[in-house]
Amino acid sequence: MRGTALKGTDKFPIGIIGGTGGIGRWFAAFFEKEGHTVHVSGRDTGLRPAQMAEACPVVIVSVPIGVTEAVIREVGPHVKKDSLLMDLTSLKAGPVRAMLEASASEVIGLHPLFGPGVPALEGQNVVLCPARGSRWLPWVRDTLGKKGATLIETTPERHDEIMAVVQALNHLNTLVLGLSIREAGISREELERFSTPLFRARLAAVENLFSHPQLYAEIIAGNPHASEILRFHERAIGTVKSLIGETGAKALEERIRQENRNG
Repeated sequence: MRGTALKGTDKFPIGIIGGTGGIGRWFAAFFEKEGHTVHVSGRDTGLRPAQMAEACPVVIVSVPIGVTEAVIREVGPHVKKDSLLMDLTSLKAGPVRAMLEASASEVIGLHPLFGPGVPALEGQNVVLCPARGSRWLPWVRDTLGKKGATLIETTPERHDEIMAVVQALNHLNTLVLGLSIREAGISREELERFSTPLFRARLAAVENLFSHPQLYAEIIAGNPHASEILRFHERAIGTVKSLIGETGAKALEERIRQENRNG
């Protein structure tokens, strides 16, 4: 495949490190449906990094955020110059930098903005962070785009800045809601009896977060912009608290109206 133009009909093997769980398993099934042979590896199963890089012109790292850069530095030196190294993690600046440093291959950071429960790519957002090379990028665009994905291309730094709101702040609010509910001491059963549809959805989000502590802790705390977002969050809570303490609903209503006019 060296030096040849890539086409959608080209069917080469793809390796996914971490392809035994979560989003890695989802993409393994996706690429298999596209006609590729997919080699997956888990912590103690499948090809070792050097073997995968030798066998597969596309290697994808899909492991927990906290070990992503270590895995990249392990496999990166073995990925060939005319091959493609990608990652699927929720943060991009650190992993993309690690891929550029560890490998001479083409590099693309990829962040699918959906979980493994979605049935298909159609209508889903996928962020691309092209970092080195141009041979593989059209193939990635075509492979994902023809299935209806909405592709957003940006820098790793801008991605992480936006994700500080879309993910870190969002999950932080869910975490705070869950902690506050537990502080209130009201049972889940009692809350369910009084719940609105919206609150039931929020309770489901809380339950999901507490079921995956490593994932959400790394998304919140691992984002390089998390500290700034935390300051914004604390300031907003302080503002709301002071408004309620001053004149109750009237002051709070006026602040909401003001923000609505400004927004």
